[in-house]
Amino acid sequence: MTIDKQKLFILFKYTIYILLSFNIWVFYQEEALASQEIFATGLDLDQIIQAFSSTIDTAAWVVLIWLFEMETAVIPDDKLKGSFKWWLMAVRLVCYGFIVYALAGYSAKLLMFLSIQPFEVTDVCSLIGQQYSYVFDLDEYPPLTASICAEFANQSLYLLPNTQVIGTAQAMQAATNLAWTDVINATAWVLVIIMLEVEIFLQLRNRLSKHNQPFFNCLKIGLYTTLLVCAAYWGMKGDFIDFWDAFLWLVAFVFIELNIFNWNQETMTDTTLDSATQ
Repeated sequence: MTIDKQKLFILFKYTIYILLSFNIWVFYQEEALASQEIFATGLDLDQIIQAFSSTIDTAAWVVLIWLFEMETAVIPDDKLKGSFKWWLMAVRLVCYGFIVYALAGYSAKLLMFLSIQPFEVTDVCSLIGQQYSYVFDLDEYPPLTASICAEFANQSLYLLPNTQVIGTAQAMQAATNLAWTDVINATAWVLVIIMLEVEIFLQLRNRLSKHNQPFFNCLKIGLYTTLLVCAAYWGMKGDFIDFWDAFLWLVAFVFIELNIFNWNQETMTDTTLDSATQ
């Protein structure tokens, strides 16, 4: 029995996209639990992005990856025009709005950890049962327990502003480093999509050539290297969900880059053939 390598490749590619789609639910569950502790008194409308930045960000990116796949590998060039082209652009613009909105959420969370306040208490264990929780990592804030308060004894504690979440200096610093990683990662992805949009714009106008392609490649190598470093950092810190998600996204965008490369090669071949027949 022969194996169709092209079909196997497509199956693998779409499996990655489906796994990324499932991560929307994974991040929602994680952030829903965290928001119950950080916003124990209630979640205001303007705090939704801070509470669910990863969920919103991932959902917008999932829509985008499917759109990029359709536009660079499925839909013929002669169909990418007129009202259909503008409809695709409108959907992408909405997604970009949510991605920038999520970046603002990551930034707000970072600022919250950069604004921690010293927390003075005579007996940490007296806080048990008063809706206090502690920083386990950036998105996990379990309720304060007797075993934990014993560990906190004789340690300097800090409070997240406008919350009932406390933590040691070490825990706060570790969470702050992860928050910085979120901001750097999200910013790098925003720059990646800007580059992709420019490439697609030039490709549709047959202006993506061997002369300007190396420039785009150099910039994207720098951005993808930054994203790889962020993924490695999450992996080293034991944040499996963020590491796994980052890994899947890097694989997914390898496919998109291959789509654009093949698309560009087909266009250049067609242009060469047209020139030869004239």
